[in-house]
Amino acid sequence: MITTVTMNPAVDKTVTIEGFAIGAVNRIVSSRVDAGGKGINVSKVICQLGGKSRAAGFLAGQAGRFIKEYLDQQGIENRFHFIPGETRTNLKVVDTSGKTNTDINEPGPELAAAAREGLQEDLLNTMGAEDILVLSGSVPANVEKTVYREWIEAARQKGIKTLLDADGELLRQGLEAGPYLVKPNIHELENLLGCDLTTTEEVLTAVDKLRALHKIENVVVSLGSEGALFVGERVLLAEGIKVEVKSTVGAGDAMVGALAFALDQAYSFEQAAILAVAAGTAAVTMDGTQASDLRLIRSYAEQVKWKEIKREK
Repeated sequence: MITTVTMNPAVDKTVTIEGFAIGAVNRIVSSRVDAGGKGINVSKVICQLGGKSRAAGFLAGQAGRFIKEYLDQQGIENRFHFIPGETRTNLKVVDTSGKTNTDINEPGPELAAAAREGLQEDLLNTMGAEDILVLSGSVPANVEKTVYREWIEAARQKGIKTLLDADGELLRQGLEAGPYLVKPNIHELENLLGCDLTTTEEVLTAVDKLRALHKIENVVVSLGSEGALFVGERVLLAEGIKVEVKSTVGAGDAMVGALAFALDQAYSFEQAAILAVAAGTAAVTMDGTQASDLRLIRSYAEQVKWKEIKREK
C-alpha cells in the first residue's frame, strides 16, 4: 500500500497571461482549476501509472468537497478528515511571453493537534511492514515543524518505508528521523546546507554527508532542466529532456509519484530513475497541475539518457 499525506491541500487555479506585469492590469488568456497539494499530486501520478494509492490528509469547506469529489471520480482511494474552515486556493500565474511561473499561495486553515494525531493513528494502524508512506508539502502555519519527523519515527517502528519531499525546517527536522528516501531539489538542498552547489561533485559530497549523518538509504536531487541525481545502491546522473515548459508546478510531485510507484513495484534502481525523470518531464508539458497520461510518460522514458558515476569504496 502507498499512502500519501497532504496536510495542507489546495485547489490550484492556474491562469495564463501574456506579459504579466506587476502594478498593471493583466488579462487572462486561459485558466483551469485542479485538485492540488503535493501529496494529492503524487497520488494522481501513481494513478496515471496504473498503480494504487490512498490519499489522506485534511480538507475543509467547499474547496475541500471539490477535491474529494475529484479523487472519487478518478477512482483514487482517499481518507481525508474534514476540519473547520476552508481549504486554501492557490493561484499559479503562467506568463507565456516572459517564460515565468509565479505562485501565490494561501496559508490554509489551522489544524488542531488532536486532529493531526487522530489522522496519524488512523493511518498507521492500517499500515504495516513494506508499506510506503509519502510525506510531502507544506503544513498549516500553526503545526509544529517537527511533524514529519514524528510521522517518520512512528512509521519506522512498523517497518513502513517513508518518502519525504519538503522544504526548510520541515525538511531539516524530517531528515533527523532518517526517511527511506528524500527528494530535495537543488535549491532546497542549498538552502538546507547554506551554500551554493555548482558542480556534480559538490552535490554528491553534500548528499554523502546527509546519508551518513541521518542514515538515509536514498537521496534524489532534482536539478530542474538539467535532470536529476539519484544516490542509493548506485549513483546515477540523468540528463534533462528539452521540452516546451507549460508549468513547473507539480514536476517534483510527479517524480515522487514515480519513485513511490517504482518502489512498490520493485523496479530496479535504474528503472526507477528513468521513470522519475520521464514523469517529471511529462509534468512540465501539462497545463496546471494535472497529471500527464501514461503514453506521454512512456515516450519520455525512452528518451532518458543517464550515466553511472562510479565511486571509490
